[in-house]
Amino acid sequence: MKRLWKLEIRLDSSSDQPLYLQIADALIEAIQQGRLQKGDILPSTRTLAEMLKVNRNTIVKALSVLLDEEWLESQERKGIYIAQTRPQSKPTRPHKSSTNTSTPHIQSTVSLVFDNGYPDSKIVPVKELARAYRQIFNRNAKWQMMGYGNALGDPRFIQHIAHMLNHQRGMHVKEECVCITRGGQMAIYLVAQCLLQKGDAILVENPGYQSAWQAFEHAGATLLPVQVDTEGICLTDLKKQLQQNSNIKAIYLTPHHQFPTTVTLSLQRRLEIVQLANDHNITIIEDDYDNEFHYTYRPVLPLCSYAELENYVYIGTLSKVVAPALRVGFLVTSDHSLIDKIAQLRKIIDIQGDRIMEQAVLQLIEDGLIKKHIKKATSLYKEKRDFTTALIQKYLGDQVTFTIPDGGLAFWIKPKYPVDYTLLVQHLAARGMQLVNPNNYYSPPTSADGLRLSFGTLSKEELEKGIHLLAACLQEQQV
Repeated sequence: MKRLWKLEIRLDSSSDQPLYLQIADALIEAIQQGRLQKGDILPSTRTLAEMLKVNRNTIVKALSVLLDEEWLESQERKGIYIAQTRPQSKPTRPHKSSTNTSTPHIQSTVSLVFDNGYPDSKIVPVKELARAYRQIFNRNAKWQMMGYGNALGDPRFIQHIAHMLNHQRGMHVKEECVCITRGGQMAIYLVAQCLLQKGDAILVENPGYQSAWQAFEHAGATLLPVQVDTEGICLTDLKKQLQQNSNIKAIYLTPHHQFPTTVTLSLQRRLEIVQLANDHNITIIEDDYDNEFHYTYRPVLPLCSYAELENYVYIGTLSKVVAPALRVGFLVTSDHSLIDKIAQLRKIIDIQGDRIMEQAVLQLIEDGLIKKHIKKATSLYKEKRDFTTALIQKYLGDQVTFTIPDGGLAFWIKPKYPVDYTLLVQHLAARGMQLVNPNNYYSPPTSADGLRLSFGTLSKEELEKGIHLLAACLQEQQV
């Protein structure tokens, strides 16, 4: 790490842009031009102030801006460095100085990140997983695992997945119709490429999961968004789309905990959707991305558990259960020809799955450790959910409405008055909090009427700090 002995920055005293922003922009330009490189350590704020002949508080404000925007990194008792990862672009900022004259605090910790609803990697059973890997490599016939295998996955792992789905989720799965994938997103991509083609249309929930939308569009399909309410996807809009479009090939649903609103598709709508799918010969693609994390007596069984459903693809993942870094997902279909196409495509892009990882996870399952971990994690997340409920009631009770989710790792909250969500996200980012812009869940992307607030990866202290900050920023918009 190199220390900068002298840093040349030109300031324009006649500019209407505040000095601290001029300094911040000059440092960004130096980083983009390569004059400052990742890992370079900046001089102290006092030294920079003397070099640039400005007040030290001006330097503190400039560095605070760059820390918030992640151009710089701060290490306690060591100094401030050029960040290892460069932000995508230089931000657009107002030229006029803020009315807040207090000196910003330079943060020495990372910003608060409210993600899409990820699991807490700190509770991953790392020791147990490492032990499972060691056991596999200590087997007498370990050399047999080092060659090529089935494109659809390890046969024993497939057998277990089929057994689990039939017994725990009420399905009627045949082992030859199961494919193990590297996470749920890969499963969505494989299905999109093998089921859809240019000219086809697919019904999707609105708001919904944009990464799935991108996979369907990449396959050449046209998206037909259908509104979601408190009971899930709206049947009136769905039926209207079916009447108006004869090229609909499939419908993509997240009925257990709808993404992003968390609502559960009602029983009556489930029955009608199954009948509509059969009548119109369309395939239901059911993404059951967080089935394990349910806080009531029992989870709702999948749509694909209905024996009368003719055409379906069911997608699940173990990545949220074991560890997000371990890409373990699966897909199941009622269509033998579709699974054959998926196997052929899998051979082209990946040849086969990770046999060693699949067997390690299977070892954890057979030892009962996965079941134990799910029980522990569900208890922890339920406690966090209840804690977050109390925080929302405390800080946001008079500003939003919400329903306590039965499962999953996020809330869906709806402000009682119009909100500029893009501006809200920007204001939160300026104060050290990252929140997904809810407009990203909608088509068109300007019609959001709520926001997704996750709680899985954050501590109780971080949750309280973040929700308190969110309440303050919402209040500012109301004023």
